Amino acid sequence: MPSNREILSNAARQALVVPSFNVPYLPMVEPVVRAVVDTDSFAFIATARLEWYKYEAKGLRPVFDAFQQWNRPDYVALHLDHVPVIDEDNRRVDYRSVLKEALEMGYHSVMIDGSRLPFAENIEATRAAVALAHGYGVACEAELGAVMGHESGPMPPYEEIFASGKGFTDVDEARRFVGETGCDWLSVAIGNVHGAVSEATRHQKKIEARLDIAHLVKLREATGLPLVLHGGSGVQRPYVLKAIENGIAKVNVCTEIRQPYEKALSETNDLAKAQEACYERTRWVIADYFGIAGTRRQLFNS
Repeated sequence: MPSNREILSNAARQALVVPSFNVPYLPMVEPVVRAVVDTDSFAFIATARLEWYKYEAKGLRPVFDAFQQWNRPDYVALHLDHVPVIDEDNRRVDYRSVLKEALEMGYHSVMIDGSRLPFAENIEATRAAVALAHGYGVACEAELGAVMGHESGPMPPYEEIFASGKGFTDVDEARRFVGETGCDWLSVAIGNVHGAVSEATRHQKKIEARLDIAHLVKLREATGLPLVLHGGSGVQRPYVLKAIENGIAKVNVCTEIRQPYEKALSETNDLAKAQEACYERTRWVIADYFGIAGTRRQLFNS
């Protein structure tokens, strides 16, 4: 079975995409895996640190155990998403110990998020995280630029963000960052926004984001890496498809499958119905939004 690093390299080379489905509730793991298998696709099952505190994913070990219970290794791999150096509430995080615990447990790839740090500090923290991950033979994702949405305060109007390029990943910085850190994949900001995580906003319809494809092309040329789009839920489909053609090899998806799960559970108090809602939406994301049903074997070809 190819490694996550090899699979994403194959995806980038073939203009395919690997969806990375975050599971903020442990019962979501089974329907997501089932949807991936039933569409003959390949995806990452992902967990981010904030989902252990602001939702009910509970932690590295509970997600790992749930994944192992439903694992289909020819269809899914386990990814540790956002381990921040400074979290969404502006608190410092002992990121190295979190990464080390995940690597020792057997996570297939990890992510360090130093995007809230000054540029030089982001390089320093990312370089250390990459060295740690590579010591275990595991790929390390990093982030440069400001993909907004997770912060507790109000976000600037979306049209203002997009028109100004506020927080977009700088091309020259990206070139230097990749060269000095050795990261395997880079999460970039090109108009995408994270789903809101505050209790007041997490159930609201997500912004229909656009993407600056011309800026993405420059980032791909500057870095030469598979690039990652965070905040994939709600991005207008033509932009996502164009982004996949131009270097985006992994797209993170959470809100799109979380909200149907939460809504069904709230309305019926029936876990099986909530899981079925998650399954159906995950199938839709794979088959109708990304259009990648049946592409799994292509990702295994070097």
